[in-house]
Amino acid sequence: MGADPAGLTAWKADRLAALQAEDGWLNLTDRLEIPPGPQRVGAGADNDLVLSRGPAHLGVVDAGAGTFTPEGGTALAFQPAPGGFPQLRLPPFLLELHTVDGIPALRVRDLTLPREVVLRAFPYRPDWVIQARWEVLASPQAQAVAQKGGAETSVSLTHRAHFEREGRTITLLPTHWKDGKPMFVIRDATSGRETYAASRFLIGEVEGEVVTLDFNRAFTPPCGFTDFAICPLPPRENVLPFRVEAGEWAPEGVPHA
Repeated sequence: MGADPAGLTAWKADRLAALQAEDGWLNLTDRLEIPPGPQRVGAGADNDLVLSRGPAHLGVVDAGAGTFTPEGGTALAFQPAPGGFPQLRLPPFLLELHTVDGIPALRVRDLTLPREVVLRAFPYRPDWVIQARWEVLASPQAQAVAQKGGAETSVSLTHRAHFEREGRTITLLPTHWKDGKPMFVIRDATSGRETYAASRFLIGEVEGEVVTLDFNRAFTPPCGFTDFAICPLPPRENVLPFRVEAGEWAPEGVPHA
């Protein structure tokens, strides 16, 4: 399988642990947009928000108030979650207020479901650890971004990454940021074959005027594991015309993928 440099094994372990966590991507059962005002929630057809599983009447959600009132109980407040959206544990469910473009939705995780997945990857390729030129734009530029599972949105670009590969000059756009680091949404000639068809995500490491792009850490986005995620798709510049035989393959053990 080739060399495995320091840090990559730990990175893979952390990635798997995050996927298999209670609030990971493997146990989502529903995502339902929430209209204004109190909305009845449950598996019964007479609810405003009909769940795919659970009791006929689970309770009432009020996105504006940030509360959920269990059937026959008192209102409970959704609580902030580290790095995520407000959550509320209501066994066997973990409820989440998931807001995208100002529209709230109730995202439901069933904590009793198995959270198993097999993550495969190409053998490590040191030649796919690329030191790219990190360009700061003179002024922010608006960029339209299509989304799988959601409407088109717009982001503000502040940087670009440039490198040479297979005789071509490549410019990648970091359309998103994660924990203060630029995130690139990419697609290449392995997409829909070995790797997930819609895209892969790649987090850059910036040092001065250089951004390190370690394609061995390119990974499948949340929408590769569940239909209840909303994921950005790559802009035209980030669709690479060659095979990137590095990083994560499409997942095994996930019916959606």
